Amino acid sequence: MNPKPYESHGAGDPTAVPAALGLGLLAVGGWLLTTARPWQKPGHPLTLGLGWAASGVLLVCGLVLLARCVRTVHGRPDTETGTDPDVNAGAAAAQATTADTED
Repeated sequence: MNPKPYESHGAGDPTAVPAALGLGLLAVGGWLLTTARPWQKPGHPLTLGLGWAASGVLLVCGLVLLARCVRTVHGRPDTETGTDPDVNAGAAAAQATTADTED
């Protein structure tokens, strides 16, 4: 079944924008870290410290965004235990069968 080009295909992936933002933050943080190296161009310690702090914040924020997106996509589905009567009945039957065979 081929969808027609003018049909609505849904909202898309909700994690695409945060993942792209996370990759962008990692790229900018890495670039800033490589430009703030004191052994290549001596500078004021305050400037170097601010550059390293900013790059560290960008790297951590980008990593957190990517980790949340990966956890959302590849994580376990959110299911509450004890709310589905069919699952509870199956678990009770399994426990009863186990209790019968132990005697």
